[in-house]
Amino acid sequence: MLSRDELRDHLVHSRIAGDVATSRENNLDHYSSLANGDPYYALGLTFDQPWSYRDILALMAKSAGVVADPDHRYGQDTIDPDLTIDALDAMAERIAAVLARPEPRVLFATGHPTGLLAVHLPLAAFCVARGARLLTPAEGWSYAGSGFGRPRRIRYLQDVAMLDDRGALVHTHDAIPMRHMLDELGGDLPDLVIADHGWAGAAGEAGVPTVAFADCNDPGLFLGEAEGKLDVVVPLDDNVLPRYYSPLTERLVTEVSRAL
Repeated sequence: MLSRDELRDHLVHSRIAGDVATSRENNLDHYSSLANGDPYYALGLTFDQPWSYRDILALMAKSAGVVADPDHRYGQDTIDPDLTIDALDAMAERIAAVLARPEPRVLFATGHPTGLLAVHLPLAAFCVARGARLLTPAEGWSYAGSGFGRPRRIRYLQDVAMLDDRGALVHTHDAIPMRHMLDELGGDLPDLVIADHGWAGAAGEAGVPTVAFADCNDPGLFLGEAEGKLDVVVPLDDNVLPRYYSPLTERLVTEVSRAL
């Protein structure tokens, strides 16, 4: 496993953190949209307090490390790699606490099959090796998703839930699939959900213990964390080349093992 300093350098070099590809304009547009009540950016969550645009920007500077200056409106934005590593370690502690239970039940889901799936797959395999039962509710269930009205269906790859659109695994922010999965489980809910985007938001909203990954243009999950609906949110660029996530995943798995 890389040392903390080596991992920090890797995160910056790969642009998982540091100067990320997500533009300042895109970030501020999403913060403004969420402050104006657009449910798309809430990622399945509702909030107990009003969040102004300035409040959201301040939280994102604290939780993800974006530039705090509201007058910085164009160009580069950032994720603090130390916040990424700290949140990874906090996530590892939360996962370890669940895996320490007898026969823990865990649910994995991702809206990023071309990026974060590279984290979810080995982490899911690790959880199974440590005695977890991975839940796969609603496999094959379909709905008219946000993909031009075409039916999208829940599909699992090695027990990680994603959305399928005509045979292609697709990027999604939708919370609807996770809501249906939890409804199908009824009162027999997971001990932990490990997810991103609307999959994580819907789980946290339902009161299921949830840890998540989120980009700096996905403020909804960070608001959910601030209000206690999500346990841990790891800030990172969620769509770099899949192989770049390997050192991050290795640290996460190693820290879980140490905590067990």
